[in-house]
Amino acid sequence: MTKLAERNPFHAGERAAQQRAGVGDVAQWAGGFVRDYLPEQHRDFHASLPFLVVASSDTVGRTWVSVVEGEDGFVRSPDPRRLILKTGMDPTDPLADRFEEGGDIGVVGIELASRRRNRFSGHLHPVKDGYGIDIRQTFGNCPQYIHERNWTRVRGAANQEAVHSNQLSAGQIARIRAADTLFIGSGHHSVLGGEQGDAANGYDASHRGGPAGFVQVVSPVQVQIPDYPGNNFFNTIGNLVSDPRVGLLFIDFETGGLLHMSGRASVDWSPDGSVNRDARRMITVEIEALIDRPGALSLRWVRLDDLSR
Repeated sequence: MTKLAERNPFHAGERAAQQRAGVGDVAQWAGGFVRDYLPEQHRDFHASLPFLVVASSDTVGRTWVSVVEGEDGFVRSPDPRRLILKTGMDPTDPLADRFEEGGDIGVVGIELASRRRNRFSGHLHPVKDGYGIDIRQTFGNCPQYIHERNWTRVRGAANQEAVHSNQLSAGQIARIRAADTLFIGSGHHSVLGGEQGDAANGYDASHRGGPAGFVQVVSPVQVQIPDYPGNNFFNTIGNLVSDPRVGLLFIDFETGGLLHMSGRASVDWSPDGSVNRDARRMITVEIEALIDRPGALSLRWVRLDDLSR
């Protein structure tokens, strides 16, 4: 199968971010890790998961991140360039309309207990009893910053009303300050077209982790996310260089609640070390819309280090 290493798999925003960070020509050594298909081990990995984290836009162009879950085995891969999800989307999900209409999507499959993850972008479309995803780009990630958690499933949990707002409440601020994990979504859509532009187009869903409180709440409408040393691909920041629209997702692992945010991001390339001395860069997000969905998931998680106490 053809690998994207035959051409530069990174779009102009990613290359600009790589250059500014001084990491050299990443495509020279990393191009072979970016593929246009899922290797067998990644196909098996996604098919074993009880949930996927997804990023895309709503009908008015806002970027959101959400979770798609299903019964055991709800993900299958009929061939290396396709996934089929046998599930549905709750109408209160900010991406419910996108799933019904189809379009570009970014996905990260993550197994918290083993700290494995794999990211891909593709094209989403409805199929019988679910959704199909045609793979565009895919690559693995290292286990860095993933906190180990085991999951269980709760049956018959009552649906709770989603709360919409444009700023954080005191309770939501407290949840963010206690969080050690978030998911961030971003996108890039080239107007130039062509094979290379098309391959790099779409959305990206990414995991971010750190110590509890690593996300700073500056105000009810602004949060800051440290950018720690990573794989040097600069997918998220490269996307934000091209398009500042961003989505954030905080999962309440104990209750299954989802706190979705959509806004616009800016990148500070030389952050004040007094805020977070380990951060190489700081992403500031101005919040434009919030959706708080208590008990949205049937899944619950517990940290493995909590079990050992």
